[in-house]
Amino acid sequence: MTNISGAWRRTAAGAGLLGPEGEVSPTIFAEMSALAARTGAVNLGQGFPDEDGPAEVLVAARRAIADGANQYPPGRGIPGLLAAVSEHQSRFYGLGWDPGSEILVTAGATEALAATLLALIDGPGDEVVVFEPFYDAYAAAVALAGGTLVPVPLAWPDFQPDLDALGDAVTDRTRIILVNDPHNPTGVVFSAETRERIVALAERHDAVIVTDEVYEHLTFDAPHVPIATLPGARERTVSISSAGKTFRTTGWKIGWITAPADLVTAILTVKQFLTFVNGSPFQPAIAAGLRLGDDFFSGIREDMRRRKDVLGAALAAAGFAVSRPGGGYFTVADAAPLGADDAVRFCRELPDRAGVVGVPLTAFATEPHRGAYATLVRFAACKRISVLEDAAARLQSLGSTR
Repeated sequence: MTNISGAWRRTAAGAGLLGPEGEVSPTIFAEMSALAARTGAVNLGQGFPDEDGPAEVLVAARRAIADGANQYPPGRGIPGLLAAVSEHQSRFYGLGWDPGSEILVTAGATEALAATLLALIDGPGDEVVVFEPFYDAYAAAVALAGGTLVPVPLAWPDFQPDLDALGDAVTDRTRIILVNDPHNPTGVVFSAETRERIVALAERHDAVIVTDEVYEHLTFDAPHVPIATLPGARERTVSISSAGKTFRTTGWKIGWITAPADLVTAILTVKQFLTFVNGSPFQPAIAAGLRLGDDFFSGIREDMRRRKDVLGAALAAAGFAVSRPGGGYFTVADAAPLGADDAVRFCRELPDRAGVVGVPLTAFATEPHRGAYATLVRFAACKRISVLEDAAARLQSLGSTR
């Protein structure tokens, strides 16, 4: 038998994919997408748009290919994109980052996250505090880096963290406080008090704050506030974002990190042995996107707000209890009013019952806390209005089957 190292096992275990006999199970996302394909259901499970991004960005990519930008770009990213990220951070948040030493282009936010955790975690003694439920790559990357995950649960329906529980979770063993704001899967935007407490705890325990801000331009009630803008935060924060959600180019995998130079250097040391570089013709295209006018950024926010409202109204009309997301692609709904006591079973039956696919929130939680999310389902609003209206019509059948 082939002798396979334990890295894959640590990663699969961290992602919750190891079965009782040590076998690797498929993700719930793969299972639900296969169900959608088999049944012809509307797939509101996976968070990717079904429309292309702005024409200016697509044209810039085609131009870059035609102009020969098809070989390896510089390791940190092309100068034009590094400058555009710096301008963007200054324009929207008043943050000044040096393009030559404090910004790094990555293969999407997921690689940025993995490279950051691999660079900054030294081993099992290092703890990573994370808000649960969480994007599934977090636990897998922490496990691969050899760290210890310390979840702080977010409670239905507002999903704001208990600040006392957060204070108990952050100790001198905490290496990283990992923050996703706006948050996937819940859609919560953390309060100012929460952001301030995160910074205070990081200072007290000398922890690094790592922020996943990929939904930064999709907040509904107020502009996004990066933690790095808070007093005392900039020097200990690694901010991660990407082009996929803002410009509807999830397949391009263009992300970036902004952080103090010493942290960027450490992350680059790891990143160069992962993907090395990526997306040469897409980098100038995203630079063009980051320089689009304010009307584009306000427009995508209002567009996502409309889609969120259509989805939320449809779920409420079908009999779900519905949370109110503050940003991002997703809405969480409670299926308990429809008689559900197990969201996994409910989601497996939903395509046949109503022709719609969602994802159980338990897929984003660790075993000790899954019971708190037992009847909650995440639905994606990042689809065309016509698709959401089709899903709304289909969901009405749930009322007649209660």
